[in-house]
Amino acid sequence: MSTLDTGLTLIRNAAGRVSAANGWIGNAFKGWMPTGLYARALLIMIVPMVILQTVVAGVFMERHYNTVTRRLSTAVVQDIAALIDIYTIYPQDKDRAQLRRIARRMQFTVDFLPAGDMPPPGPKPFFNLLDQALSAQIGRQISRPFWIDTVGNSNLVEIRILLDDAVMRVFAQRSAAYASNSEIFLFWMVGTSSILLIVSVLFLRNQIKPILRLADAAESFGKGREAPNFRPRGAREVRRAAHAFLEMKARVERTIEQRTAMLSGVSHDLRTILTRFKLELALIGDSPELDAMRKDVDEMSGMLEDYLAFARGDSGENAQPTDMTLALEELRSDAERNGHQTTTAFRGLPVVTVKPASFKRCLANLVSNAARHAKTIAITGQRDHRYLTVMVDDDGPGIPANMREEVFKPFLRLDGARNQDEGGTGLGLAIARDIARSHGGDITLSDSPMGGLRATVRVPV
Repeated sequence: MSTLDTGLTLIRNAAGRVSAANGWIGNAFKGWMPTGLYARALLIMIVPMVILQTVVAGVFMERHYNTVTRRLSTAVVQDIAALIDIYTIYPQDKDRAQLRRIARRMQFTVDFLPAGDMPPPGPKPFFNLLDQALSAQIGRQISRPFWIDTVGNSNLVEIRILLDDAVMRVFAQRSAAYASNSEIFLFWMVGTSSILLIVSVLFLRNQIKPILRLADAAESFGKGREAPNFRPRGAREVRRAAHAFLEMKARVERTIEQRTAMLSGVSHDLRTILTRFKLELALIGDSPELDAMRKDVDEMSGMLEDYLAFARGDSGENAQPTDMTLALEELRSDAERNGHQTTTAFRGLPVVTVKPASFKRCLANLVSNAARHAKTIAITGQRDHRYLTVMVDDDGPGIPANMREEVFKPFLRLDGARNQDEGGTGLGLAIARDIARSHGGDITLSDSPMGGLRATVRVPV
C-alpha cells in the first residue's frame, strides 16, 4: 500500500468518526427537543428572544454599566485626591473648616480620625464592580493605604485614607460613583419581554387549537365516530386543511353509501331468487335428491350473507358506549351452548365506545373460529387509558407462524388448517380484521399459553 493510499484511509476513518460523532450529537439533541408543535413554536419564539436579550444586556453591561461606573469612580477619586492635596498644601487651616466647606460643595462628608483608626482590610466582594473600580483608582491616583466599604450603607460609600498624621474619612453618595440606572434598564427589558411572551403564548394557543380540533376530527373519523360541532377555524392554511378533510370525509361517506345501496339491491335480488328456490323445493315434496338441493340452497344463503357482510363492513352503524363485560358474557353463553368450555375475564373500566353490533360480530368470528378446532376457549379483556384489548385463546392445533398473516386474506382457506370448514367461505377472519381496522385498531395472531392460537383485538378507546 502506498503512502497516498494510507493517507486516504486515515482521512476516511477520521471522516467516519466525525460523522458518527455528529450523528450521536444530533440524536442526543433530538432527545431533548420537544415533540409537540405548541412547545416547538414557543421554543422558536423564546430562544431568539433570550439570545437577543442576553446580547443586549451583555453589550449594555460592558459598554455602559462598566464604563460609566469606572468613569464615575475615577471622578470621585480625583476629587478625594484634590482634597488630600489641599490638606497637604494648606496646613494653616488647622480646624479644616475650609476643607470641609470645599468637600460639601463636592457633595462629600469629610472628617479626620486619629492615625491608628484604620480598620484591617476586609474580604473583597467578588461581583462588586464599584469596589473593584474604586480600589483600582485609589491605588493608581492616591497611592496611600486605604480602606473602603461599599456594602455597609446602601446609599453611601465610606473611604478611609491614611495620611501622615491622621486618617481622612470620606462619605460619598453611591450614585456619584455608581451607574444606578442599570437595574431600571434590566427591569424594563425583562418586564416588556415577559408581557410580549405572555401575549405570544395566548396568541399561539389560539392558533394551535384549530389544528388540534382537526387532528381529533380525523382521528374520530378513522375510528368510525362522528366529530360533532367541527367546522374550519383558525388561520387560512388551517381552514384550508379542514375544508380538504371535510371534502374527503364527504367523498368517503358517499362511496360507502353508494356501495351499501348497490349491495342492498344485489342482496334483495339474490334473496328473492333463493326464496323462490326454497318455495319450489317445498312444493315438490320429499326425496333424497331434494334434501341435497335444499342443503345446497341453505349453503348458498349462508355464503351470500358472508359475502355481503364482508363487502358491507360496518357502515351505517354509529359508535356508542358499550359494556364489554356483557358482550363477553354473551359470547361465552353462545360458545357453551354449542358444547365448548369457555371462560371470560375483564380488567379495567368496561364501558367502551364502539359500534356494538359490528364489534360483537368481530369477536364472534374469532370465537367461532376457535370453537371449530378447540374444546376449551378463554376470552380475556383489558382496558387502559389508551386501548381496549380482547384476547381469544384456545387449545386447538394453531396456525403456522408463516401463515398467520395469510389467513386474513379474503376467501383464503388453508387445507388442514384452522379456517378450513365444510361449506365455509374463508371470510371470518377477514371480516373480523376489517371491523377492527374500521375502529382504528387491528387483529394479530400469536401462540397461546393454552397451546393453541391467541387472537388479539386491540382498538383505541
